[in-house]
Amino acid sequence: MTLLGTVLDHRSDQEPFVARISTNPNLPKPMRSTEALLLDDEGDGDYTGFRAVFVRHGDQATTPHIVLPPDLHYLGAEDVVRYNPHTGNFRALYRRSSPNNSLLVTERCNSKCLMCSQPPRDIDDSYVVDALMEAIPLISRATPAMGFTGGEITLLQDRFIGLLRATKNYLPDTRLDVLTNGRLLSYLQYAQKIADVGHPQLILCIPLYSDVDTLHDFVVQAKGAFDQTTRGIINLARVGVATEIRVVIHQQTYKRLPQLAEFIARNFPFVAHVALMGLEMTGFTKANLEALWVDPVDYRSELSEAVEILSCAGLHTSIYNHQLCLLPEYLWAFARQSISDWKNIYMPECDGCSKMRECGGFFASAPLRYSSNIKAFIDEGHRYAVK
Repeated sequence: MTLLGTVLDHRSDQEPFVARISTNPNLPKPMRSTEALLLDDEGDGDYTGFRAVFVRHGDQATTPHIVLPPDLHYLGAEDVVRYNPHTGNFRALYRRSSPNNSLLVTERCNSKCLMCSQPPRDIDDSYVVDALMEAIPLISRATPAMGFTGGEITLLQDRFIGLLRATKNYLPDTRLDVLTNGRLLSYLQYAQKIADVGHPQLILCIPLYSDVDTLHDFVVQAKGAFDQTTRGIINLARVGVATEIRVVIHQQTYKRLPQLAEFIARNFPFVAHVALMGLEMTGFTKANLEALWVDPVDYRSELSEAVEILSCAGLHTSIYNHQLCLLPEYLWAFARQSISDWKNIYMPECDGCSKMRECGGFFASAPLRYSSNIKAFIDEGHRYAVK
């Protein structure tokens, strides 16, 4: 698991800043104003103009530079970081070498999902958007994909629209996945504002947990949310914005997976993708575990039926956050390696598995509860047996 944020020992009166990492100590001075220099060891060059100088190896008691702990030694050229010298708070916002860059935009939300992995906080965190507006111009234009997550990003109203415009202008070739509950998109005018940005590779990813309104509302802990979300999905189709539907599978949702698949196929045949997702053992899930946990082995028939309904309807369908040994082999073609690299692990039962490179693995929080049916595959030519 990769550490993205920590508190550094270094303190100063310098203002918080966002900077792109450079490993070139000879960078011309006019180009240094947005860069933070990263060195392996303490140096004695002229580093005037850099926002900061980070070193991988050094003694913070004797060096004027900022010493990074070993867990941050993965940082490299073109990564983008945010640092507050007053508090020492440090976070890697963007990693050039990673395919899993997702930017947390706000912690505020208008739902309180039973299994929320980022429990909402009613705070003024507008500084996060300010930091992202600084970061986006620094991100490599060669980045193939990036995500915005929360909280609920549409609560930002026009500031969200500003973020969309910035990504369109600075990262025109980068696919942008935006996670939203879709409730405020029930207002057609707001959906139209998003469409008017004209982002060429935008997709809004919207969770839908049941075909029954009361069940969806119970999962998200918000009365009327089902009607708002479904209307939001339809509004996005009206204005021409691509949509993905996400379904988190747990004890409250798995029994009606086939009916939900039929509902999606019948009412939303225009969606670009349907993602059937496993449970992450963090956030509110830990408090509601007994009401949520179900062994994936126990819902294989419902999952299989749902996938068949969706794929037969011509809908691009994927299974996320599931291990191959828990799925029937005919579902392997739908399984994706989707867990972000910074929180992806494997269990001791996986040791020696010949399918590990193809398997999605586990969230780092999975040791709290995971299936007792995890088995390692042994390659036996054209077939696989479990160890």
